[in-house]
Amino acid sequence: MSDEATGDPSDEPLLSVVGASREYGDVVALSPIDFQVARGECLAVVGPNGSGKSTLLRLMAGREIPTSGRVTFAGGPVDENGPAVREKMAVVAGPSAFYPDLTTREHLEFVALGHGAPDVAELVDDALAWARLAEHADKFPAVLSAGQQQSLRLAGVLVRPRELVILDEPEAHLDPAARGRLAELLRAETDRGVAIVLATHQIEVARVAADRALVLRDGFAGHLSRDDLASFEGDL
Repeated sequence: MSDEATGDPSDEPLLSVVGASREYGDVVALSPIDFQVARGECLAVVGPNGSGKSTLLRLMAGREIPTSGRVTFAGGPVDENGPAVREKMAVVAGPSAFYPDLTTREHLEFVALGHGAPDVAELVDDALAWARLAEHADKFPAVLSAGQQQSLRLAGVLVRPRELVILDEPEAHLDPAARGRLAELLRAETDRGVAIVLATHQIEVARVAADRALVLRDGFAGHLSRDDLASFEGDL
């Protein structure tokens, strides 16, 4: 048996995208792209509507298969229904539907129990408090405002195990105070070693939350460092 060290798995990228592209018939939604995301890092994916942000996030979440290249997560192929994704990845992408017969609290309890989270009652209470929904815990999501519904979706991340969080325009419908809480949450998550991929078309969100950014234009990618983000001017 070799005594050679194999390296610390925590030093390896949590998410790796190698030459991944996506085409729909003759339409190229995403040209081949390469990047990695480490534990404790927040990567912003920025660009105008139609630039391929949501397509890229679907590939990373295992909801679609790349036309070429590969996406790996936690050392293996990414699969939306695979155990690694269910146990370690949380995704908030678009306006998800709510169960009509479950209250706000029951939705969070359902998510927590479904992912085997410990201390469900405490987790749910803390998530409701973060989302400013404690007073609405017994209401059905359908009667909440659009901003409150978005806060509920984000609160669902807090009640489940996670090593990678993928967010598609999480600031949508949030008021300035809620966006501030979101930025604080993202920083707290990366501080505890969670990796975050955040898609947005608002450069201000990327500046506050991200360590670096991937800029998509017409399916092609460029890169911005934290310093680049701070000094970036103009349209995405």
